[in-house]
Amino acid sequence: MMFNELLWIVFALVNFLLLILVYRIFGKNGLLVWIGMSTVVANLQVLKMVELFGVYATLGNIMYGSIFLATDILNEKYGKDEAKKAVWLGFFTLITMTVVMQFALLFEPAPIDEVNGALETLFGLVPQVAAGSLLAYIISQNADVYIFSKIKSKFKSDRFLWLRNNISSMTSQLLDTFIFTIIAFWQLFVSDFGNWIQLFLTTYFIKFLVAAIDTPFMYMAKKFHK
Repeated sequence: MMFNELLWIVFALVNFLLLILVYRIFGKNGLLVWIGMSTVVANLQVLKMVELFGVYATLGNIMYGSIFLATDILNEKYGKDEAKKAVWLGFFTLITMTVVMQFALLFEPAPIDEVNGALETLFGLVPQVAAGSLLAYIISQNADVYIFSKIKSKFKSDRFLWLRNNISSMTSQLLDTFIFTIIAFWQLFVSDFGNWIQLFLTTYFIKFLVAAIDTPFMYMAKKFHK
């Protein structure tokens, strides 16, 4: 296995273990903090492109995928309303970061400043990409909460925890990928549909893997704070 793939698997395990640790120590409040933090960190990591499993992918997919796990835990343990509240908390956090950093970039840097250029690269968001990210987040996360709740209403047993966790996450991640890629890469969608399809499929492939990996951690969380 190549270095990036091995590191990616370790990185995913570390992310999910940290999420479970936060939940174990701080309970529901820990998940709320994790969701707010992850919306910011994922949107920074997404700027880095890497090669994984023979395709190009953004690095933020693991951290972003952990948000779906956190909302699923809230949905499973505390109900749909708490999960929806957490989704909107993450949305507000993302908007706040975007607005605050745009103001920060308006300040003239001092002659001795060495980081303004890096900040402009990180936070000088293209409006189309920012709109795609925000819209994809709020729609897909609410879809995740809805699908999870619907499946749980029909399959209440803990034996089907894997089913509601995987189907809700994998379906909503598909929706998230479609919305983001079609808005952020609209010009590519119109001018070169073949390359857009490739981008869409490779992006979802990585998100699908993340959703599959998080299943054991969902069972771990189920045992805490009964």
